[in-house]
Amino acid sequence: MLTLVALASLLVLAAVPKPSEAIVIYTGWERHALVGSDVRLSCSFFSWRWTSEDVSFSWTYRPDGSRDSISIFHYTRGMAYLDNKGPFRDRLEFLGDPSRRDGSILLKNLEFSDNGTFTCDAKNPPDIVGRASSVRLLVFEKVPIQAGVITGSIIGAVLGLLLLIVVIYYLMRFLVARRVFSLSVSKHGKKKKEGSQQRQGSAPPADTAKPKASEKKKLESRKERK
Repeated sequence: MLTLVALASLLVLAAVPKPSEAIVIYTGWERHALVGSDVRLSCSFFSWRWTSEDVSFSWTYRPDGSRDSISIFHYTRGMAYLDNKGPFRDRLEFLGDPSRRDGSILLKNLEFSDNGTFTCDAKNPPDIVGRASSVRLLVFEKVPIQAGVITGSIIGAVLGLLLLIVVIYYLMRFLVARRVFSLSVSKHGKKKKEGSQQRQGSAPPADTAKPKASEKKKLESRKERK
């Protein structure tokens, strides 16, 4: 009886279709470009499965101020299909390598009207469940300075100022120590000189009494002769 129940359970589990594993799609968050230039919009995905021969990529575009998206590119079964009637007619090129899970595209000769949101979707059967990823394109006459560049410049300036303060601090310490050492040596030399002069001044005077005694003897000898 238990054997029959086990077999029935296995049959039920085998009959239940295996759910597809999730696929994760990556694009940039925002791209800046100049009018008339070209820009690459990257798209890749992560999947636990080997890259399927049926891998596919799809790109859609939603202009700023619009609620509707239009399809501009599709790749499937080794074939790339470009939009020949939309806003990127003759201005879109496929740069991806599906075997490396890359579905990037190139937009050429950008215009101000190209501002909008580009969405990439990828499928790697049987991994077909996943959320599409979007990147916003901003076209400028001059590319603005990004906040990261400003922040980096401020951090660099602060670090440079701190380094300069540290250098000045140690330089001042060195100069002060050198000055103290010079004063100490000068003071020690002065004391030594004064000590030698004092020793010379305290030396006993020459004995002037001896010549006087000899003169006295000479006088006495002269008196005796007389």
